[in-house]
Amino acid sequence: MPDTPPRPSVLFVCVHNAGRSQMAAAFLTHLAGDRVQVRSAGSAPAGTVNPAVVEALAEVGIDISAEVPKVLTVEAVQASDVVITMGCGDTCPVFPGKRYLDWRLPDPAGQGVDAVRPIRDEIERRVRTLLDEIAPTPRA
Repeated sequence: MPDTPPRPSVLFVCVHNAGRSQMAAAFLTHLAGDRVQVRSAGSAPAGTVNPAVVEALAEVGIDISAEVPKVLTVEAVQASDVVITMGCGDTCPVFPGKRYLDWRLPDPAGQGVDAVRPIRDEIERRVRTLLDEIAPTPRA
């Protein structure tokens, strides 16, 4: 049996877990399949995912209509190898041995789908780069 490397885990965090972190988690789940464990959370979660975000992802074939914002927990951070923050400032707990990235992206809150599309596309680009770093596609 070949040695399989441990599956990396990524946590995406934004304030409301209703836009950017939901899009990033959806893209990474879509692109990585079971190669990466994906979580998302918010420091002050909203009641629902932003409808414009749901629509923008549906346009590229990703359905997040059943997702709900989740609260950020210390356990989620501790269980993750990479923690990516998106506008949550200092509310994310920091633990040694974790890789932290801060993706500065516009907040889609209150925006229509036309404003969300460029944010979606930038998130997809960054997620693809991250995936290549942490779980490259195995070569045959």
